[in-house]
Amino acid sequence: MTRITSPFGWDSTAAEVAAGHDIAGKRAIVTGATSGLGVETARVLASRGAEVLLAVRDPAAAKPVAAAIEADGGRVRIAALDLGDLRSVEAFAAADGQAPLHLLVNNAGVMACPLMRTAQGFEMQLGVNHIGHFHLTTLMLPALHAAGRARVVSVSSTGHHWSGFDFDDPNFERTDYDPLTAYGRSKTANALFAVELDRRYRDAGIRAFSLMPGGIHTSLGRHMTDDIRKRLGVDPAQASQYRWKSVEQGSATTIWAALGRELEGAGGLYLEDCNEAVPSEEGMRVGVKPWAQDPQAAARLWTWTEAAIAAVG
Repeated sequence: MTRITSPFGWDSTAAEVAAGHDIAGKRAIVTGATSGLGVETARVLASRGAEVLLAVRDPAAAKPVAAAIEADGGRVRIAALDLGDLRSVEAFAAADGQAPLHLLVNNAGVMACPLMRTAQGFEMQLGVNHIGHFHLTTLMLPALHAAGRARVVSVSSTGHHWSGFDFDDPNFERTDYDPLTAYGRSKTANALFAVELDRRYRDAGIRAFSLMPGGIHTSLGRHMTDDIRKRLGVDPAQASQYRWKSVEQGSATTIWAALGRELEGAGGLYLEDCNEAVPSEEGMRVGVKPWAQDPQAAARLWTWTEAAIAAVG
């Protein structure tokens, strides 16, 4: 199949990608919208007319974000959502899962943290980045279906290059914990989730995408030690020499995934720099690895995740 491209690229901003789109009357949810990419994603969606719900762990921290959006004429609400606690996810869906939902942006995440567990005992990066968002999305399926046409956008990462999904010990219960491997597993899971979600629900008008936003300085990297950065080939002493994106640029691919006309009729794709990603070859830092687009692994992950959630009630 022909690779899907757009007029936008590495240095495009979210506002540039959204220009010309009128989404008045549509409803969007953005998780993790208290800092970084989540704030800009919510701001731009609201600027094009969407009613945006900021789904956040700390509602107080979202108040300045909401105030800024409202000051620009946007429609915005705040709701509590702790992706590390499935009971919180269920409470959120019960309260806000009734009205038609046109856009669900699974943006929140944690990266390279020390070994921690969610409220239900999952490894934290897997629990927040994948399992919490999986549970949220499946609970919101009736609202997504009610929209007639909807998109689910999951923010993945080049971190998926670091590891495929480990079905034998996904929660590091029998093997030594490595923060980068754990992050890689969770980001591979984001991409596989989009593949299987799209396969299951595209005939109902629900399309799914995952994406790499680019290298951006945000609070996501708060757990990144100098040792971890060196493992990634990013020398802290030379950080200024690397080509970082601004938050506005880093949010562009998310907005393209949510609104891009070029993506009509497509789904299950991994996107990068406002284009469908190229296959990543050995040694490449860009593109998508085959294990993150494997339909068999995607179906297996869906079944595994459903069982994991069921096992904790």
